[in-house]
Amino acid sequence: MSKKAKISKKLLRTFGKTNATYRLIKDKDRVLVALSGGKDSLAMAHLIKNMHQHAPFKFEFQAVTISYGMEDEDYSFLENHCKEYDIPYEIYQTNIYEISQDTMREGSSYCSYFSRMRRGALYTYALERGFNKIALGHHFDDAVESFFMNLFYNGALRSMPPIYKAKRGVHVIRPLIEAREEQLRFFAKDNNFFTIGDESCPTMKIAAKMPYNRANTKEWLKELEKKHNNLFTILKASFKNIHDDTFLDINRLKRDDE
Repeated sequence: MSKKAKISKKLLRTFGKTNATYRLIKDKDRVLVALSGGKDSLAMAHLIKNMHQHAPFKFEFQAVTISYGMEDEDYSFLENHCKEYDIPYEIYQTNIYEISQDTMREGSSYCSYFSRMRRGALYTYALERGFNKIALGHHFDDAVESFFMNLFYNGALRSMPPIYKAKRGVHVIRPLIEAREEQLRFFAKDNNFFTIGDESCPTMKIAAKMPYNRANTKEWLKELEKKHNNLFTILKASFKNIHDDTFLDINRLKRDDE
């Protein structure tokens, strides 16, 4: 008999409400769960498994880890974990790392490059095997950080949607987009799960600058939240109450003089 992870009622409620609000996983869906081995994707895999067992409709799911093709990659702990908890799982072997040596443009961000290649591999895997949705483990802290990074560094008001249709036809969903990172950290700690972080990224193998902008933004938000403990509550309300006709975008202005 497979083991069952402990999931807090609050996390279950957040996950369930998000799925119901945005209709992320529906009847007859085939969901591919991107499992990196970090706390976020592990929590997502277990929440989707729990949903699979209790939802009043039928859907299929499978977890997959994208292998970059590096010599010292070892995902045996994930294979054992998924077997122990009865989560369908496969490792998708690629040569992303080898390709990067020839296709990386000078001055490009290594993190952005490997992220794009990993996402492309997920699309390929999903489409070849008939999955119509890919689940990513982004949480609300990620969405807020992305919003401020786009604001400060890219001059754009942009964040992370709970669902969107990729150019290649598959839908990308973010079932944890309303969960806080601390909830997922507690989930991993409460279950005593081994997790991996940035050490599995190919960027760590290359003498390249790490993404300081995201780290700085995360630290800035952390300090801001200490002063305003309801910061993320207000931000979540703001993300759902958008008045896009109040900015300087001429395509969104409401006017009656024409």
